[in-house]
Amino acid sequence: MERWIRWASIGLVLVGVAEAIFRAQREVPPPDRAVYVVAFIVLALAGTLPLAIVRKQPVAAAVAMTAVNTLTVAAFQTLTSGALVAQLIVLFLLGRGGSRVMAIVLSLPFALLALIGTATVTDPVPVGAAPQAPPPVPLEAVNDHLRFMSVLPGVLAPAAALAGIGWRTRRETEQITAEKQIIADTRLEHLARGERARIAGELHDVVAHHISMVVVQAETARLATPGMPEEGAERLKRIGDTARAALTEMRRLLGVLREDAEAVVAVREPQPGLGELARLVEEAREVGGDDIRLITTGEPAPLDPGVELAAYRIVQEALTNARRHAPGAAVDVELRYTSEALELVISDDGPGPSGAEGHGLTGMRERALAAGGEPGTAQDGAEVVRMCAELKPDVVLMDIRMPVMDGIEATRRLEGGPGS
Repeated sequence: MERWIRWASIGLVLVGVAEAIFRAQREVPPPDRAVYVVAFIVLALAGTLPLAIVRKQPVAAAVAMTAVNTLTVAAFQTLTSGALVAQLIVLFLLGRGGSRVMAIVLSLPFALLALIGTATVTDPVPVGAAPQAPPPVPLEAVNDHLRFMSVLPGVLAPAAALAGIGWRTRRETEQITAEKQIIADTRLEHLARGERARIAGELHDVVAHHISMVVVQAETARLATPGMPEEGAERLKRIGDTARAALTEMRRLLGVLREDAEAVVAVREPQPGLGELARLVEEAREVGGDDIRLITTGEPAPLDPGVELAAYRIVQEALTNARRHAPGAAVDVELRYTSEALELVISDDGPGPSGAEGHGLTGMRERALAAGGEPGTAQDGAEVVRMCAELKPDVVLMDIRMPVMDGIEATRRLEGGPGS
């Protein structure tokens, strides 16, 4: 910035000198022209050159320029354009980065001279005077120009000071607002961390403790009961293994809540996807019976990991619901890869739904939302076909015994396209 100020000072000095010579030739008769030019050039230099030191000594530069330029206006009732521009730059920079009060104070002499000039000065050059040689332009035009140039600094100087102060005030306001926002965001983040830590602590103290007790009691019952049938011992072992897996998952979630990266890495396992459905179905067979089938049709295609995780959790929840509400029923888990979607159909031959939506269905919908989808709910098979045509979903979950159009017919329509 200092470089452009230096060059601006040189440029404004040259403009002031050229303007002094031009105006002397235009407005001053020959006998007084030389004195006018010399005096005006000296004042123009003195009123412009301090701009070069405004970055290092803003107050000193502003005071020096104001004193010289005020004297120039008082003596000649005018300023060169270069001196005026330099004065405005100094007042603006002083208001922007220096003393606000000093910027206002140094602009007031120009306003005062403007008021005095307009109130007392009628004709700076008497029209009736008889100069030895007439000026190149009419005296009326010279007087009008002098009046204008005496008033102009009085208007622009306070405006420049106020503009600098306004710019500084706006920047300070923006900075204060940004700092307040940072403080508010930090406070909210701390509150959120505290709440997550509190939830993690409660989960650890209550849920994790009880799951650990399940593991201990299952192992104790298996090892401390002599003569237990092999099937019973195997079931207790599965209970212990399932509880351990749940405990590991719980610890991973607690690590996420506490934002403890090392703890998360220590217990994190790969997120399950559609490739792990066979293992999930096998575990369900071991717990709830052998009549569970996994059927895959179409050419498997890679999906987004979030979609695969959501589909896995939906199947997991559906198998849990079937085991809970239709124990012993035959369950079919069907994955149908089509050109536009992955259709997921879980059906059983148990009793129909009770009509009330439980937490399981709500959880399925939330998982679909978490995967970036827009889940829709259809009341019958015909509505399923219509919604699939509109939404182009990645996953379709249907009950095989839907009213109006069952899941088999709806699937046939979806596979065959709109013309089916």
